[in-house]
Amino acid sequence: MGRPAGATKCAAVTEQPVPDEALDRILEAGRRAPSAGNWQPWDFVLVTDRAQLVELAKVWQGAQHVAGAAAAIAIVAPEPKDARQSELLQYDLGQATYAMTIAAADLGVGTGHAAAADQDQARNVLGFPEGRFLAYMLSVGYPSDKPLAVINRLNRRPFDEVVHRGAW
Repeated sequence: MGRPAGATKCAAVTEQPVPDEALDRILEAGRRAPSAGNWQPWDFVLVTDRAQLVELAKVWQGAQHVAGAAAAIAIVAPEPKDARQSELLQYDLGQATYAMTIAAADLGVGTGHAAAADQDQARNVLGFPEGRFLAYMLSVGYPSDKPLAVINRLNRRPFDEVVHRGAW
């Protein structure tokens, strides 16, 4: 199965499945991520079924890469009660997401992140309960164009422009 229509080239992955042991290590990294007050507001739904991945890709306009991935990790969270909880939630989910991307890279597995807008579609596909929402998704797979490797020429602002010592 090639890339679905509309999937971006930058997210192209092979059809090679990611072993369960690798997926478990990636998920374990998310589970162990730092969390404000040890709240751990996340639940992860691992999706490997092709039809389910195709439907999951419909929750966000930029999530087409999910349809062609070997797997996806849906990051589900509780609806925040107030603005403070919302801020903590976003920080914690970022920690978990980043931990999983680093764990995946360490295994030679690529990831692509996506947001979610259509919560009805997400709930239909994933079956999570009321009071929760799909916050983000990670597509997971082996890159098709070349093995995952360290990027030598990062497109980032220079260190001395970003780092300020003691004051701005």
